[in-house]
Amino acid sequence: MVSKRKEYVKIRKRFKKIEMTVIMSLKILMYVSLFFTFFGLFSIDNWQILTMSRTMAITMSTFVVVGLAFLSIYGGYDIGKRKSKPIIYSISLATVMTDLVTYVQLMIMNVNNANNSHLRFEFLEILVLVIFVQIVIIVAFTYGGNYIYFKINPPEKCIIVTSSQEGVDNVMKGIGKYKKQFKVKFVLDYEDHMLMDKILRCDTVFIYDIPIEERTKIVEFCYEYQKNVYFNPQIGDVVEINANHFVFDDVSLIGAEFKGMSVEKRIMKRAMDVLCSAFGLVLTSPLLLICAVLIKCNDGGTVFFKQNRATKHGKVFSLYKFRTMKENVENYSATEGDDRITKVGRFLRKYRIDELPQLWNVLKGDMSLVGPRPEMLENIFHYTEELPEFEYRLRVKAGLTGYAQIAGKYNTSPKDKLILDLMYIENYSLWLDIKLLFQTVIVFLKKDSTEGFKELEKNDNLKYKNPREERDRSER
Repeated sequence: MVSKRKEYVKIRKRFKKIEMTVIMSLKILMYVSLFFTFFGLFSIDNWQILTMSRTMAITMSTFVVVGLAFLSIYGGYDIGKRKSKPIIYSISLATVMTDLVTYVQLMIMNVNNANNSHLRFEFLEILVLVIFVQIVIIVAFTYGGNYIYFKINPPEKCIIVTSSQEGVDNVMKGIGKYKKQFKVKFVLDYEDHMLMDKILRCDTVFIYDIPIEERTKIVEFCYEYQKNVYFNPQIGDVVEINANHFVFDDVSLIGAEFKGMSVEKRIMKRAMDVLCSAFGLVLTSPLLLICAVLIKCNDGGTVFFKQNRATKHGKVFSLYKFRTMKENVENYSATEGDDRITKVGRFLRKYRIDELPQLWNVLKGDMSLVGPRPEMLENIFHYTEELPEFEYRLRVKAGLTGYAQIAGKYNTSPKDKLILDLMYIENYSLWLDIKLLFQTVIVFLKKDSTEGFKELEKNDNLKYKNPREERDRSER
């Protein structure tokens, strides 16, 4: 039995190598196509771009370097791991940003005696055509790549290991949309005597809310038999992820040092906050004025909504937003179809325009551009009562955007929000802030996340059974 399993693992490894080669070939072909689309179309009226010259060398280098940077920010051609639309959004945004930077650089390089020695932004129609063709290429390669991938790879057979029906619901809420990637075959309690046997019959194991000791045993078993494993992180896991490996003499240790943000990092972060918020207020000032007029004309009420929120070390400050609700109504979190929201307010909320006045909070120093979202005071008291670790979010300034806002949803649980925020806090860098600022654009492309939990499929294998309760019943 063991020899057959080892032979199966070897065959699977060979098949994975072939699959990775195919995916890599598609990835290279797509990126090369995007590259030659830009330079091929621009060379029609700008021959210098394809001749051996300084213009060609610098422009092509700019496209490659900037393209790699934006792919690092938005994500690349990871077919099989993500659905097609998120991949298309990510690569399209990275490509458009790359095109714009390269286009500006190309126009600067065109400043010479032949071009009257002044900066001219020409060939805009070609830029539009380039972007259109590139998006068509991205769509074709993404849908085609995912089609090929899922034709070769059937959904992974999965098992959910948990301690409650709530755990099953949370996992299914997360993976239910990925039916081409995962097919849940079993749901078992972590104490079930058939657990290890069922794991061997699956490809992937999802672990949710079980004791750390039991989780460690299951992870080690999965490692031995090379089963994919996913588990929800605890606070200790966040610490380990951001820890470093040290060798003292010949002793290996994992070191987690908690020194907080250095003086240099604090200065750089504050400088970026001031510069970007000031620039943002100037740039959006016409939009701010229009929004103020629309709100005033709608019902004649106040333009701004002010509310106390908590920031670093629990300091309370007044957060500013455009008013999106009727005046003199009860203040609590909005729900879908909430009749307290005005017509203008509904539009402002949809596109997050109501958040723009918070740039003033950033400029004042109450908030940062990136950080944990400032919660209402009553929410903090409520969440901290149920989850004392929630106060760890207050170790840094509240943010206009952040990891939890980009990756999370409105119905994301407080614990999952906490984990996302702590991932940011413990892994902070200026580059991470820049990445999250650019990734915020993706939020505008996603549907507003207010959906509830989906019901499980009608499948007897997905019904959670608690062996501890069954034992108690049998002993009575």
